[in-house]
Amino acid sequence: MTSPSTQFVTSRRMNIYEPFHQINTWVEGYHDDECPDVSPLKVIELEEKLFNQSEDALHGALTTSNKYDQEACKPIDKVQRRLAQNRKLHAKAVCEKRPTQQDLYVGGVIDHLPFAGTINSGIAEFEMEYGHWVEEQNRQICELRTALHAHITDKDLQNLVDNSMSHYFDLFRMKATAAKADVFYLTSGMWKTSAERFFLWIGGFRPSELLKVLVPQLDPLTDQQVTQVCNLQQSCQQAEDALSQGMDRLQETLAETVAAGRLGEGNYVPQMTNAVEKLDALVSFVNQADHLRKETLQQMHRILTKHQAARGLLALGEYFQRLRALSSFWASRPHEPA
Repeated sequence: MTSPSTQFVTSRRMNIYEPFHQINTWVEGYHDDECPDVSPLKVIELEEKLFNQSEDALHGALTTSNKYDQEACKPIDKVQRRLAQNRKLHAKAVCEKRPTQQDLYVGGVIDHLPFAGTINSGIAEFEMEYGHWVEEQNRQICELRTALHAHITDKDLQNLVDNSMSHYFDLFRMKATAAKADVFYLTSGMWKTSAERFFLWIGGFRPSELLKVLVPQLDPLTDQQVTQVCNLQQSCQQAEDALSQGMDRLQETLAETVAAGRLGEGNYVPQMTNAVEKLDALVSFVNQADHLRKETLQQMHRILTKHQAARGLLALGEYFQRLRALSSFWASRPHEPA
């Protein structure tokens, strides 16, 4: 039978992220024929609640690449051969008992021998899936561009928009699985190019900043649409601030946990065990950030007409293409002699 104290801790663990679920309710009032005024005060109130709960719950309950496109788009058989080669290298290092820290690179996955042991199969699978995802996104961008120039029927255009939206939702699903396999890998942006990593926020794009990029591409907007987009952007910013502050508090708590006890003794297994338990919170933050990204795309889809939505998705895809291109241009720039 579960003791009352254990039930309390379990309850606290379940409720620690309740504010984040509440934060995302700001999008539920949007409808095609309505223009609600989403009050920033409501989100700020949730933000303050997050701080109050994180102070308690995190201390209480929880304590108890320029070659990117070429690498990511390699056929599966080539990636599998690379994985097999790395396994052989690892087996050789283990057999020879050499204290090597050789880096093995597989489409962005870096494992350090002998500490990592074996390659994370979940991350290797994610990288192959993400490579195919980028290929499909590039194809969809071409379709959207052609469709907008050809003036196809609204029904056909809507199908392209729906497919593009579903494609982004597939990415969020893939990332949720990858976060369980290695949340540090996902939040560090190792699966992204260098320019994309520069703009990374909790494992992806920052919705409010992306709206600033996209809105100028959507003109002309009606007065009602302008008001809706402004409300959406403001609410995104408030929710992002709340998540960012929660991440800062989690980082402080993890640092305190890792540094707990006397340094220099050599035995830090208890501290690592406690820290690993807290990393479930980091996975939750990534999922909440992706939920905000998903909701933002859905709300923009509801605010815009079919043609505006198609132009917005085209602009969004091209923006990410340009960031990947910037990474390649930066890496291949002429270097001044030392």
